[in-house]
Amino acid sequence: MGASLGNGNGGRRNGRPGHGLRPMSEINVTPFVDVMLVLLIIFMIAAPLLTVGVPVDLPQAKAPPLTGDEEPLTVTVDKDGQIYLQETEVEIEKLVPRLMAIAESGFDERIYVRGDSAVDYGTVVQVMATMNQAGFRGIAMVSETPSDQ
Repeated sequence: MGASLGNGNGGRRNGRPGHGLRPMSEINVTPFVDVMLVLLIIFMIAAPLLTVGVPVDLPQAKAPPLTGDEEPLTVTVDKDGQIYLQETEVEIEKLVPRLMAIAESGFDERIYVRGDSAVDYGTVVQVMATMNQAGFRGIAMVSETPSDQ
């Protein structure tokens, strides 16, 4: 004679599968970690591309590099004589009003002038003189360190 415990449906109550099981209280973090790693890789690749300015062939000079944490204002004169404020092309007549609008320190703001080595020297001097006549005093030239060092 056999005796049976329960109702004969494999320990399930009311014949429904999964009834009587406790809910899982753990969070599956694997998808979250996967997404974070993908975003990290994307930002690691994209970050250097965000700091690229107007491409110019800078002249070389033996001078120590300047240090600073903040992003400087940059005026660039490319090989065709086009003038750029940061990465936006501007005409020389509109350069000073735009500089005054974005200069946080006013006329004491440090402005870096990048001139392509193939551009006419007079064009770079004209840009610097225009800024100087407007009252900007912190104008500095940017050059590259020679590759033989």
